Amino acid sequence: MSAPVPAGAGAAAGTGGSTAGPGAPPTRRGTELALLAFVAGMVTVALVLVEANQEQELTMQIVYYGVAYLGLFAAAHFAVRRWAPYADPLILPCVALLNGVGLVMIHRLDLSGLATAAAAGKHFSVQAPKQVLWTAIGLVLFVLILAYVKDHRTLSRYSYTFGLIGLFLLVLPGILPSSLSAVNGAKVWIILPFFSIQPGEFAKILLIIFFASFLVAKRDLFMAAGRTFLGLELPRPRDLGPLVAALFAAVGVLALEKDLGNSLLIFGIVLVMIYIATERAAWVIIGLVPFIGACLLSFHLFTHVQQRVANWLDPFATYNQIGGGGQMAQSLFSLGTGGIFGTGLGAGHPNLVPEASSDFITAAIGEELGLLGLFAVMMIYLVLALRGLRGAIAVRDTFGKLLGGGLAFSMVWQIFVVIGGVTKLIPETGLTSPFLSAGGSSLLANYILVALLLRISDSARRPRPGTSSRPKLPQAPLAEASTIMVERPQ
Repeated sequence: MSAPVPAGAGAAAGTGGSTAGPGAPPTRRGTELALLAFVAGMVTVALVLVEANQEQELTMQIVYYGVAYLGLFAAAHFAVRRWAPYADPLILPCVALLNGVGLVMIHRLDLSGLATAAAAGKHFSVQAPKQVLWTAIGLVLFVLILAYVKDHRTLSRYSYTFGLIGLFLLVLPGILPSSLSAVNGAKVWIILPFFSIQPGEFAKILLIIFFASFLVAKRDLFMAAGRTFLGLELPRPRDLGPLVAALFAAVGVLALEKDLGNSLLIFGIVLVMIYIATERAAWVIIGLVPFIGACLLSFHLFTHVQQRVANWLDPFATYNQIGGGGQMAQSLFSLGTGGIFGTGLGAGHPNLVPEASSDFITAAIGEELGLLGLFAVMMIYLVLALRGLRGAIAVRDTFGKLLGGGLAFSMVWQIFVVIGGVTKLIPETGLTSPFLSAGGSSLLANYILVALLLRISDSARRPRPGTSSRPKLPQAPLAEASTIMVERPQ
């Protein structure tokens, strides 16, 4: 159960007051509501611009999407006000803005797709209504997490169960027949009669919970130093088991599922969580060396890795090949067309990029909003991650610090991998942009992730029983806070 709320806190939280009692820190729910109203206005204006440029008229779709958007995030706000009144007031507005930008761009691509299909006499399946539906389901999960996970520390009780389930979900598509799991060559799906889902999106969260709990329980194991090499205190060989297991899991995903993105994502998250727990660079270096070696070996063994690297090095050389560099080349054309300021919403041709509504939605944003617009989207992700990290630093238990740090880092790491692939900085991986891309799996998993960040932030800002001041940020780094233990909920 969560810590008791001081007298007056419940009344203030329920009525929208800015304070929770004499001397208690403000809940800032009014700030969150004002920011959500501002975001809703921006999204509405963007929808109007899209339809004005594409249709030369305004349709009832703006009303449908606008009302659905307002209703969903109003419900999310009141859920936070009810079950996490001290949570960070910037996290939900950042999520709402990203989700809104994604909805606007998906609707814009739908309009182009409908026009192209009508001219060719073909059928086109719109994505925006499905995105609204998946957003609604994601926010239902968001509310359920806030309502039933009263204390993030309860998750540590089931960490090994979560770890086993996460590994099972991660490898499940690889052991299923291709007819039930393969899309565009990557076996990362579970294809059911009425819908499909990517279990790896949920496995990521379960594995972060497992590693956070494991690092807290085995922290001394990771802090023990072995030999010194070039000034680095290396860990003892017998303590490398968890890192080796993570390496094999990442490489196994790469080999079985042809999924470079999740392989890179999972191993990067594990390395950063170990570094947060120990503050020892040796773990990062030791982790990177065998991972780079495994990637080089995979390049020589697997043709799909060779194709991705070839598309990255020179997408124009394989432009006309099936599975070649055509998608990457079109992405570069799209970004080049947008320039600094963009063509304007609804005034470009982002529909020419394959998978523009999912894997390459950031290329579509770069074309119509320009470099400045793409930078603004990246800054929203950065603010979202920084607020998550702020809550992780301020929370009083080590498990919460590691869990919050891992969840916040996973979001910025994923968007770095996505935009790095779209801009040809690194090989394209097939990952989706959190909250922006069309698709249900990513939305559902990321709303669970945000609910956990809000729960940790609420615990960090909530005043302790018998105190009336805001909890102070810890002064000692995490690696030195050996006296901070995971507290069992009362």
